[in-house]
Amino acid sequence: MENYTYNSFTLQLEGLNVSKESTYPVFLFLLFSYLFVIVANVSIAVIIFIDESLHQPMYLLFCNLPLNDLLGNSILLPRLLLDMLRPRSELFISYSECVVQAFTTHLSGTCAHTVLMIMAFDRYVAICYPLRYNTIMTNKMVMKLTASAWGLALVLVGILLGLTIRLNRCRTLIRNPYCDNASLFKLSCDSVLINNIYGLTFTVVLFTGSIGCVVITYTKITVVCLTSNSKTLNRKALKTCSTHLVVYLIMFISGMCIIVLHRFPHYSDYRKLSAILFLIIPGSLNPIIYGIQSADICKSLSNLCRSKRVIP
Repeated sequence: MENYTYNSFTLQLEGLNVSKESTYPVFLFLLFSYLFVIVANVSIAVIIFIDESLHQPMYLLFCNLPLNDLLGNSILLPRLLLDMLRPRSELFISYSECVVQAFTTHLSGTCAHTVLMIMAFDRYVAICYPLRYNTIMTNKMVMKLTASAWGLALVLVGILLGLTIRLNRCRTLIRNPYCDNASLFKLSCDSVLINNIYGLTFTVVLFTGSIGCVVITYTKITVVCLTSNSKTLNRKALKTCSTHLVVYLIMFISGMCIIVLHRFPHYSDYRKLSAILFLIIPGSLNPIIYGIQSADICKSLSNLCRSKRVIP
C-alpha cells in the first residue's frame, strides 16, 4: 500500500533526466543560454529606454516581451542549474516556492500571447489607419494595452493556480524538473475535475483568442496592402509585420510542442526539455529578430557604440 504524506510543505523534484556524461554539456548550454537571454533582453530594453527616438508605441509595446522573457527565464533557469549540480536525493523545494515558480512560469507563457496580441493591434492601426495612428496610439492607449495584457494574464493564471492550491496534497514528488500547475494538482488525492476543465478552457480560450487576433488583424492588413498602390506602405507592412509574425510563430510552435507532447506520456523527457526550450528559444530569438529587422534599433545601437568609442 502507498504511504501518503498529507499537506507536506517540503516537496521533492524529479530533476532533469540526463546521463552523467551529458550533465555538464547540458549545464553549460543552459548557463550560456541564460546569460545570453539576460544580456540580449536587457540590452534591447535599455536601448529603447535611453533613446527618446524609440519612445514610439511599437517599441514601447515590444518592451513587454524582453521584460516577460527575463521574468520567465530568471524564475526557472537559475534554480534548474543549481539542481543539476545536486544529487537527486537532495532536490527539495518548499511548497510556497513551488507555487511561485508555477505561477510565474504560467504567467510568462500567457503574457507571451497577450503581449503579441496587443502588438498585432498596433500594427493593424499603423497600416490600416496611418493618418489616425498618432491619435489612436497615444501614451494613454499604450498604458491601457500594456495593463490589459498583463492584467488578463494575471487573472487567468491566478484562477488556474487558485484552483490548485485549494486541494489537499497527499504526495510530495513533483514529476518534473520544475514546478507547474499540472505537477502541483497531481500531488492531490482529491478530485481534480474542475482543474482539468478550467485548464482545458484556459488553453482553448488563450490559443483561440491569440490565433484569432493575429489572423483577423493580418487579414485586414493584407487586404489594405493588396488594394493600395503605395509601395512605401507595402514595404513598411512587410518589414514590421513579418518581424512580428516570425516572433509569434516561434512562440506558438514552441507552445504547441509542449501541448502535443503532454498527450504522449512515454515522451515525458522530451516534453520536459521542450518546456525549458519554450522559455530559452523565444527569449534568445526575440531580441535578435527585432534588433536586426528594426532599422531604428540598429541605428540607436550603432550610435551608442560609436559614442562609447570616442569617450576618453
